[in-house]
Amino acid sequence: MFVQLRDRGAAAVEFALVLPVLLLLTLGIFAFGHAFHIQTVLDNAARDAVRIFALEDEGDPAAQARERAIASASPSIALTAGQIAVGPAGCPQGQNALVTITVTDFQLLGGVGNITLTGSGSMRCNG
Repeated sequence: MFVQLRDRGAAAVEFALVLPVLLLLTLGIFAFGHAFHIQTVLDNAARDAVRIFALEDEGDPAAQARERAIASASPSIALTAGQIAVGPAGCPQGQNALVTITVTDFQLLGGVGNITLTGSGSMRCNG
């Protein structure tokens, strides 16, 4: 098993060719995994908020629902009340309440492009 002089360094060259592809693949997995996590957080926050909006009778249910959505998503993403749509107004009995949370400026790792993530929840008004 003799190593010929012309074969020396071949492994290093092959590794140098494959390394950028492996790094790109790994970073892509992390970026889309994080985006999937944020999507799940938005869906859960919308479900929590719609439950408050559909069942609450006192005060301002829409404001309470927005507060609940912000609190539910707080460790993972900072929401504002403007990103949360609540309706229909007054939540008439027999109709469905809907809460939609939209994040339009979510950036993947390293700020590569903006994507829009939307979470929504629906529940019959007054249970």
